[in-house]
Amino acid sequence: MNILILGSGGREHTFAWKIAQSPLCKNLFVAPGNSGTSEIATNVNIGVNDFQSIKELVLQKHIDMVVVGPEDPLVLGIHDFFLNDEALRHVSVIGPQEKAAQLEGSKEFAKEFLFRHHIPTAAYESFTAETVENGYKFLETLKPPYVLKADGLAAGKGVVILNNLEEAKAELKSMLVDAKFGKASTKVVIEEFLDGIELSCFVLTDGKNYKILPTAKDYKRIGEGDTGLNTGGMGAVSPVPFATDEFLNKIEERIVKPTIKGFQKDSLPYKGFVFIGLIKVGDDPKVIEYNVRMGDPETEVVLPRLKNDFVEILQAMADGTLDEVNIEIDERAATTIMLVSGGYPEAYEKGKEITGIDAVNGSIPFHAGAINKDGKVVTSGGRVMAMTSYGNTYQEAIKKSYQNIEKLHFDKMYYRKDIGFDL
Repeated sequence: MNILILGSGGREHTFAWKIAQSPLCKNLFVAPGNSGTSEIATNVNIGVNDFQSIKELVLQKHIDMVVVGPEDPLVLGIHDFFLNDEALRHVSVIGPQEKAAQLEGSKEFAKEFLFRHHIPTAAYESFTAETVENGYKFLETLKPPYVLKADGLAAGKGVVILNNLEEAKAELKSMLVDAKFGKASTKVVIEEFLDGIELSCFVLTDGKNYKILPTAKDYKRIGEGDTGLNTGGMGAVSPVPFATDEFLNKIEERIVKPTIKGFQKDSLPYKGFVFIGLIKVGDDPKVIEYNVRMGDPETEVVLPRLKNDFVEILQAMADGTLDEVNIEIDERAATTIMLVSGGYPEAYEKGKEITGIDAVNGSIPFHAGAINKDGKVVTSGGRVMAMTSYGNTYQEAIKKSYQNIEKLHFDKMYYRKDIGFDL
């Protein structure tokens, strides 16, 4: 079959790497793709939200399946766009429909879903510019630290955690009244702070059946020791050492099952990936957030551990036969370390040549913000490359990634040297 992946990051390169291994995949296209996907697929210079151009490509190249990488097109309703078009209806789209994608598109929608289906999460209230004074009062009822979340999509940067009440009030005003995150913060969710260690759970669903992929833990902060600004993720580890069988069972019974049942009860049409951001509080899991796609950089450690033919699984998700699939997982650990542009997540320069990729041995360099230009691979984003390795332990895998990172170079290259430090 002919398959199109939408997106241009490390997640999409990992998808392409895994899909290209399947004998079921005849031709593989990535829009817009990056320098990594260009080696194993055909890149097409189309934006992920340009639905009309995507339609033309799908018809021209006889695409049978579209795998949606990022959240934007899902929240904007790309799945519905295909279903509502006679010429596209036969194409399988992997990703939820617009109504279900609100689980990521709106923090308030997600919190209401969690409370309605009795899924453990933090207490919360939401506010707008008109009710900002009530927001100040609500903050006064909470103990620090204070968690403020822009309701809409803010590219993973819409969550602010502050220890000082006055600073939290000022931040609330900045988000609501001064529109710090633009449209994303016309509504802000304030919730109680949950103290614990975070992890991510990835679920595949065809709407009624589900399969759970390996757990992963990512590292969001730019600085070592989890300090500094939030990023899209600086590295990841899978499996998560502290996730015992007993704890994983709690996740499945208290969170995964009621989530999938909730989709059915609320008529949320969902064929795709459910990313559940969790926190372990004591011995119990609680939900921090839902994402309606695979995480990045977690995909770079989760998919390499999947032994199955990925296209077979995607087909089962599309056909509603996921219950017939038996997921097989590589026993080895996988880790990834993200190389980023100097200055990220704030201002950074692009167009820096990346050298040493050919010298990498025993690791997989998944390209993210990198493109081909004049015969060279150059930086094109903040997160540039994810170095993924296997090992019998996560320590062994991390060591291998760091050894291979030393072979790479680009101007002002930065990476955290402490991924896995807290495990």
